[in-house]
Amino acid sequence: MLKLDVIRILEEQGKTKYWLYKQLGMSYQNFSRMINNETKSIRYENIETMCLLLHCTPNDLLVFSEGD
Repeated sequence: MLKLDVIRILEEQGKTKYWLYKQLGMSYQNFSRMINNETKSIRYENIETMCLLLHCTPNDLLVFSEGD
């Protein structure tokens, strides 16, 4: 199962979930679902924006978790 690993990246960079939420400009409900891996899809636009904001690649944002 693919999972979004953005919380780890935020912690490493000393940034908060609130900071990212404000930068993305999406509803808090959708943001929360995305960050907590409670959604079935993530828009390419959101992945691209997170990569630009966090200076990373999609490979850094997404991890493959076996057994879930």
